[in-house]
Amino acid sequence: MKTICQILSVLIGLFAALCMVPSLIPLLGALNWLVLVFCVIGIIFGVFPERKIGLTINIAVGIVALVRLILGGGVA
Repeated sequence: MKTICQILSVLIGLFAALCMVPSLIPLLGALNWLVLVFCVIGIIFGVFPERKIGLTINIAVGIVALVRLILGGGVA
């Protein structure tokens, strides 16, 4: 079960990172809200396994998305 949670967390984190790349373009910043949702789900799955690689990926992507949202005023 822990291995499945680890794999899910890593996959969700990588998917969130791929979704975050276009959201760094001006006027596409609202996509970061979706990225944050995926990061929270990935963090939930990443807490359970012993190896925390998925948790680290999701936290890093979430911080970048959150900073981008703050700088863009939540939309842009």
